Amino acid sequence: MSVVAAAPSESADPPVASTARAGGRRSWRQHLVVAVAALGLAAWVTNGLWRDPAGHVLTKNVGDQAFFEWLLGYGVYLLGHGADPFSTDMLNAPVGVNLAANTSITVFIVLFSPLTMLAGPQVSFAAILTLNLAGSAFAWYLFLRRYLVRHAVAAAVGGFFCGFAPGFISHANGHLNWTAGWVAPVVLWWVLKLPERGRWLRHGLILGLLVAVGFSIAAEGLFFTALASGLFLITRSLLPECRAEARRALPTVLAGLGVTAVVAGLLLAYPLFMHFAGPQSFSGTGFNQAHYAEDIGAYFEYPTRSVAGWLGLGSDLAPNPTEETSYFGLPLLILVVVSLVTLRRHAAPGRFETLAALYTVGAVFLVLSLGPQLKFFSGTTSIKLPYAALQHLPLFDSALPGRFALVVVGVVGIVLALSADRVLDDPMQTVRSHTLWAAGFAVALVPLVPLPLLTTERVPEPPFIADGIWKDYVTDGGTMTTLPFATTDTADGQRWQAYTMARRGAQFRIPDGYFLGPGGPEGTGQIGATQRHTDWLFFRAALYGYVAPLDDYDRAQARIDLADWNVQAVFLPERITGSHSPLFRAAVEMTATDLFGEPEHVGGVLLWRIRPGIDPVARDSLEP
Repeated sequence: MSVVAAAPSESADPPVASTARAGGRRSWRQHLVVAVAALGLAAWVTNGLWRDPAGHVLTKNVGDQAFFEWLLGYGVYLLGHGADPFSTDMLNAPVGVNLAANTSITVFIVLFSPLTMLAGPQVSFAAILTLNLAGSAFAWYLFLRRYLVRHAVAAAVGGFFCGFAPGFISHANGHLNWTAGWVAPVVLWWVLKLPERGRWLRHGLILGLLVAVGFSIAAEGLFFTALASGLFLITRSLLPECRAEARRALPTVLAGLGVTAVVAGLLLAYPLFMHFAGPQSFSGTGFNQAHYAEDIGAYFEYPTRSVAGWLGLGSDLAPNPTEETSYFGLPLLILVVVSLVTLRRHAAPGRFETLAALYTVGAVFLVLSLGPQLKFFSGTTSIKLPYAALQHLPLFDSALPGRFALVVVGVVGIVLALSADRVLDDPMQTVRSHTLWAAGFAVALVPLVPLPLLTTERVPEPPFIADGIWKDYVTDGGTMTTLPFATTDTADGQRWQAYTMARRGAQFRIPDGYFLGPGGPEGTGQIGATQRHTDWLFFRAALYGYVAPLDDYDRAQARIDLADWNVQAVFLPERITGSHSPLFRAAVEMTATDLFGEPEHVGGVLLWRIRPGIDPVARDSLEP
């Protein structure tokens, strides 16, 4: 079953694929121009990181950047020590973390390990983020050029929108998984090749490999892609004009999907087992699905990091700055509606069915993105939505509904490409008509042109870590922690551990950290480890500046906690940073000194050695 129907205006023409290939050298020049432009725009968006990768951090999502930098450092440790890519006790020692149940980006951490060793996790993070954005735009361009449009300009319009849409620019604040938007068009490319007769084995093998790669980079995005492609193909196959074609193609498609399932199943057997049944696995997610649902008003608003946002037209209807997943703006929605009507009116035989299936995907995913209960311009209504019936089902229970809007981005990008292609391809268009369409595209898309991601300075790595001084105080594989303990709000300790892993050699473990693990209500996941008494002492001091009057109970609990963690040393750098607010270093130092006694000054940090079974010393033993 081919979705490459006749061109919009000429039903007898060959598929787009053959006309695209006929361009030869000219097509390659066009591809090169688009690739360079995509890379240039991606570099513009991420230039704040490139200006100082080691000294700059994404302002809006320090915690997630630290987590992905940690994974990149762990990739070097993984290859050097033969460790498990899906489970580790380097983080949250000694219990460990189920990396398969987190966003482990396994393919990235292995492929970029040479760069990570050479330049550090900070550079690898910036490189992956930049290449993801550029690669997404370019992959969508190639997909559109291959399957749906004749003109390179039209494919570029759709591709650049898909790659740099507000939702993906928003996720560029720290999410190396969601910015890998190229996974969708690459997987779709081979899904649409499955009906080709005589090649079910080859296409099934390739698709199985792509599914395994996609799962290891962006499992949630792969889930959305599978849902969208399945809905598209089923809808199109059920339409009267396509039923006979679908029946003929069904055996070949099923054979290819069978091969895909076998290949992907073999490659993913262990990570899937770890994800669903391994140590430290959990159900659901650590995030509130109702909170991370799209406000329907957000579709009409503009994102904060865009030309419109720069002009003061940005909105705050998103749960946080990394989840502005729609934000198309009213002019774009009007353009899409006009395009839908125009495309329907001029649809050639076979193209109507493709459009109908595409519209169905867009409508379904728009509704899913609204979550279990309708929100309207910051107000939650009493209207229940279909997602309420899905949110407890497997896979859906681990998804954040607002992110379904990223599939709508793909649908809008395709509609824009088809509409631009029709305008360029129609010999009956007048100069006035072309001008109106060009003006419409400009008014809709120029306000959405992205601005660079906001960055800020990060606390420099202290010589105690950078120069390996810590090795004099902690055994190889021993446990050490910074103060306050590493969490999503206090990420310095986790990223410093990442840097030591990237340098190879001796390594220390840390308690706590930022990850998803068990411990949430009713067996669901939660963010980080369950806080212990000692965690809370330092976390409270850091976030609120509260210095608790400590007694022997606090000291006894600290002794138990430190023993459970096997901590050999704790340290406090000269500066500490919070992901969302300033931290009170003086309060942390006072709490640590009261608990552990006077520190040593070593390598730019305050250091307290921990003697198992002795520290913290009970107050009574300190009195004469």
